[in-house]
Amino acid sequence: MLARLLVLILLAFAGPAAAQTAPAAPAGPVRVALETSAGRIVLELDAVHAPVTAGNFLRYVDARRLDGTEFYRAMRLGAGGLVQGGVRDPRSLFPPIAHEPTSQTGLSHVDGAISMARLEPGSARMDFFIMVGAQPGFDAARMAPGAQPSSAELGYASFGRVVEGMEVVRRILVAPTSPTEGEGVMRGQMLAPRIRILTARRIP
Repeated sequence: MLARLLVLILLAFAGPAAAQTAPAAPAGPVRVALETSAGRIVLELDAVHAPVTAGNFLRYVDARRLDGTEFYRAMRLGAGGLVQGGVRDPRSLFPPIAHEPTSQTGLSHVDGAISMARLEPGSARMDFFIMVGAQPGFDAARMAPGAQPSSAELGYASFGRVVEGMEVVRRILVAPTSPTEGEGVMRGQMLAPRIRILTARRIP
């Protein structure tokens, strides 16, 4: 329920919806190393079950548009929460992508899951977050056949998980935040200083 209430705050930085694209995805899982100012994080993207979302992330990696970006937010939810980062410069953004709900992919927001930030379904570009602790409230809701889900009930698009460096993610979650930066309920969640993403590269 808490995650449902966070729909409007999770992503103030997601861009408006436009023509959607479906980047080509590889045939299987792909690992990506994020070298950050807090340490190394290795992601395994599930291009089999979430091909559009994983393909979109890889498009930014291959274009090196994640290099020099930041983890800028730490949302603490009880003993866990999430850390958020990504490309925020509009000049570096590709068009938004179609939404792949967890009810379609079979994935879930488990500990270490990486997921796309969005406002409305189909508005995600390149703001992403990593879960600390299982947060199933971010998954798509179970719906009766024929029901029309709301934006909140469609949840967020999980598309992989951390396979190395969760200790780095946890350090980011508890890193210092500004007491004054951030709008509304996001006040107090902005990392100060930011955690730099130095490079993002596929691992052969």
